[in-house]
Amino acid sequence: MGSNTVHLLVVDAHRGAHPMPASSQRTVLRLAERLTDTGDLSEEGVNDLVRTVAEAKRSARKLGCADLMAFATSAVRDCGNVVDVLAKVREETGVDLRVLTGKDEAKLTFLAARRWLGWSAGRLLVLDIGGGSLELAVGMDEAPEYAKSVPLGAGRITRERFTSDPPSRSEVDETVKWLADQLTTVGKKVAKEGRPDRVVATSKTFRTLARLTGAAPSSAGLRVRRVLTEPGLRQLIAFITRMSAADLAELEGVSPSRAHQLVAGALVADATMRALSLQELEICPWALREGVILRRLDQANGEEP
Repeated sequence: MGSNTVHLLVVDAHRGAHPMPASSQRTVLRLAERLTDTGDLSEEGVNDLVRTVAEAKRSARKLGCADLMAFATSAVRDCGNVVDVLAKVREETGVDLRVLTGKDEAKLTFLAARRWLGWSAGRLLVLDIGGGSLELAVGMDEAPEYAKSVPLGAGRITRERFTSDPPSRSEVDETVKWLADQLTTVGKKVAKEGRPDRVVATSKTFRTLARLTGAAPSSAGLRVRRVLTEPGLRQLIAFITRMSAADLAELEGVSPSRAHQLVAGALVADATMRALSLQELEICPWALREGVILRRLDQANGEEP
């Protein structure tokens, strides 16, 4: 359960094998945009979440899933009535929804990237932009030496800093300066961990930005190398900051449900690359969901003789 969508991913996973996707279903809920003035998830939002979880559970059973894992990120984690939301989901669906911490997200995403790229990738720096937060992790092993989550998600920035569509020039300029200030300390801490051998980015936001700057479309397959460059991103920002969400949704590779937060996502990506002195990012197709699955398989394998 993310800030924008509830995603059911069914995989054929067993010991020693590549966890191959067997089915994928997405429901757009935009939970992060359904908060009350007091910061609680609205009654309508809670009811829709319960309904969607129940539907996902039914689909998983019909597809023959032997193991069901349900987890939520910042949209649920940050709402003021999180305890009541979890209780209602459990009571009405029988599903125990695990709320991941920001550091959990960073670590599990790092694990997925490490497994995808392998040990030959050396020291990895992994970045992920979600709807509510930005995750960063760096290290040589499967567990990062430094993992950090900061509340700089694309949806959050859109809600809290933009009042028009497209955002005004002053809003964009002020947000650029604000993001640079927010990321100064994180940039210094990442730099202290040593220069990475590979820098990779996951998440729909980074994939979309790479596609809009010339990377191969999804139809080309998972294993095609895709990159996002700092000069390409800056040129893209100059273009998309003048476009409305409706116009952005018409661009190839842009999801209509996320078009309204594309500008904010691009500004966060650019600020992060500047703070870390990065000229290029490689897009990794595996991210948080795969990290959760891989960790679950590791735990199951550890229980075997």
